[in-house]
Amino acid sequence: MTQFPVHVVFPGRIVIVGCGSIGQGTLPLLLRHLGITADRITIVTADQRGHEEAGYFGVRFINEPLTPDNYERVLEPLLNQGDFLLNLSVEVSSLALVRLCARKGALYLDTCIEPWTGGYTDPTLSPSMRSNYSLREKALALRNELKQSPTAVLTHGANPGLVSHFVKRALLNIAQDTGVEVAKPTRRAEWAALAQKLGVKVIHIAERDTQVAVNPKLPGEFVNTWSIDGFTGEGQQPAELGWGSHEKELPSDGRKHDFGCQSAIYLLRPGAGTRVRTWTPIAGTFHGFLITHGESISMADYYSVKQGDAAVYRPTVHYAYHPCDAAVLSVHEFAGRNWRQQEKQRLLMNEITSGIDELGVLLAGHDKNAYWFGSQLSIQEARKLCPYNNATSLQVCVAVLAGVVWAIENPNRGIVEPDEMDFERCLEICMPYLGPVVGKYSEWNPLVDRGRLFPEDIDTSDPWQFKNVRVV
Repeated sequence: MTQFPVHVVFPGRIVIVGCGSIGQGTLPLLLRHLGITADRITIVTADQRGHEEAGYFGVRFINEPLTPDNYERVLEPLLNQGDFLLNLSVEVSSLALVRLCARKGALYLDTCIEPWTGGYTDPTLSPSMRSNYSLREKALALRNELKQSPTAVLTHGANPGLVSHFVKRALLNIAQDTGVEVAKPTRRAEWAALAQKLGVKVIHIAERDTQVAVNPKLPGEFVNTWSIDGFTGEGQQPAELGWGSHEKELPSDGRKHDFGCQSAIYLLRPGAGTRVRTWTPIAGTFHGFLITHGESISMADYYSVKQGDAAVYRPTVHYAYHPCDAAVLSVHEFAGRNWRQQEKQRLLMNEITSGIDELGVLLAGHDKNAYWFGSQLSIQEARKLCPYNNATSLQVCVAVLAGVVWAIENPNRGIVEPDEMDFERCLEICMPYLGPVVGKYSEWNPLVDRGRLFPEDIDTSDPWQFKNVRVV
C-alpha cells in the first residue's frame, strides 16, 4: 500500500466501534493513509458483520455490544492518552464516548450524534427531545463543560461532514462568478457575512442515489446502499430543518424548540414521511425525503448573522434525499407498517450493477439563482478506488478519513463541528475518492412547471420559501 500518500503518521492506537458498511469501508483507508499497522487497530462491534474483512487485514475483532452498563469496562483497557476512538456504530451514545475520551486523553470522531438505544424512537419523549437539535444542544453544553479536552469531531461523514466543506467552496465560487470581491473568510462571522452578502436564502443538501442491483427488493425486507439501522433510525425522527430569516410563516405542523440557539424547527411528522423538491445536475428536479441531519441545524446556526439575540440573516437548510430506488420501495413499505422495520435487511454492495451517488449542496436565492456543488461518484469508480465500498459508502468513508487526519493534526480543540474545521484540508484528502466533483448553475426553482395539471394557490413572491419546496 506504499503507493498511497500518508497524510499523517499516527503513533497511537485506533479503536473502531461498529463494523457495518462504513466501518468496513473506512478500514482500508486508515491503513493506507495514516502510517498505522493493523496490530494497532481494534474493532468493537455488536455482531459478526465485518469479521471477515477485519481478518483479511489482521485487525483484532471484539464482538460485544456496548451498553450504558458495559461500555467503560470494554473500552477503557483499549484506550490510552493519544489514542483514537472512532465511533461508526448505531445506538451507542456519542456523548458518553466523548466523556470517556476526554477522561482518557484520546481523540474522537463520529458521523452523527448517536443516543443510546431508543433515543430516536422512544414514544414517551416529546418530538423535540427526540430531535437532532436536542442532541446537538446537549453536545454544545458538554463542550462548555469539558473546555480544555482532546479533539472530538462530531458528525463528520459525508453528510453531515463533507457537505459543510462543499458549502464553503460553493460560496467562494459564487462570489467569484458574480463579481463579489472578498478575501477568503477565516472566521465564522466572516463566512456568515459572505453568505448574507451573496443573498443565499436556502441550502439544500441535495442527493440522488441511482445505484441498482441484480436482485429486486422483496416483500418484508429493507434494502439500502448504506446502514439500514442508521437510515431507519433517523427516518423516524421528526423532520428537521434550519429555519431561514426570509421565511414568512411556520408550516401548519411546524414547531419551534423552547430551548437552545433557535436555528431550526421541526415538523410533527417523521422525516421519512416528508418530501421536498430539489435539483441536482444529472437527476434534474426530484422529490427527496426531508430526513433530519445535523448539518441542517449546525449550518443554519453557523451562517446566522445576529443583532442581539435576533437573526437578521439565516438561510433555510435541509436535507433532500432520494435514496436508491430499492430503498424508496423499502421506505414505502416501512411507513405502511407504521414505522416498524421489516424482518430482513439487505445492504447492497457486490450485487450493484450500475448507478451513481450524486451528493452535493444546492445554494439558491443569489444573483445566479441556484448553484449545485458536489460529487458524482459511480459504482464502477468507487470499486476501483477502494475495496469494501459502493458509491454511497465511499463518500462517507473518505470524509471519516479526512476528519481523523484533521483531528490528529489539531489534537487539542475540544468538541468541534464540521463547519469549524479547515475545509480546504478536508477537501484535499477527500477529492481523490469522490469521482467527478462539479459545480453547476441552474435556473430551476420550486415553482418551475407547477400548476401544469392542477391549479395551486402559491405565493410566488419568493420561490425559495419552504412552503414552495415542501411537497404536502
